[in-house]
Amino acid sequence: MKLWLLRHAAVTLPAGLCYGASDVPADAALTREAARAFAPLPPPGTPVWVSGLLRAQQMVSALQAERPELGAARIDTRLNEMDFGAWELQRWDAVPRSAFDEWMADFAHHRFGGSESTQMLLYRVAAALGELRPAKSTDVVWVTHAGVIRAVQHIVASGGVHIKDAAEWPKDAPEPGGWTSLSF
Repeated sequence: MKLWLLRHAAVTLPAGLCYGASDVPADAALTREAARAFAPLPPPGTPVWVSGLLRAQQMVSALQAERPELGAARIDTRLNEMDFGAWELQRWDAVPRSAFDEWMADFAHHRFGGSESTQMLLYRVAAALGELRPAKSTDVVWVTHAGVIRAVQHIVASGGVHIKDAAEWPKDAPEPGGWTSLSF
């Protein structure tokens, strides 16, 4: 099976803000441009799953405009970006260094911002992946976020859902509007 991981386009917020689970819009023109670039890749009839957040749903709408035969997308909130709690919509450079230090000291279980840990993100992404694994002969598109894409990369590369420290977390994810694919 091939899983296409399409990231939403750049958001319409000032640079440097933490916006994980915040439901903020993406730039409409950049969304259409990214959808046009991605549209030729998935085979006809490829199912599409989408995060419950607006910026990902904007990408699906633009993709459907390019490829109407892909049909309606399945909304799955397990594909939402990580929830950074109290740090949502705050400037990253305003987050105290001690908050980052606490997270790095217990990367798996510390709830950065008080809401969700990296391990919790991995569990929900793994649950969504588990629904794909019986269908080994098809492609699927997930329209999602950088954190979810990194979680998928970690799960596929490590063969498991657990993480010990930040050194295990994938460093690379597609830029906004970009994509990658994994076969498993």
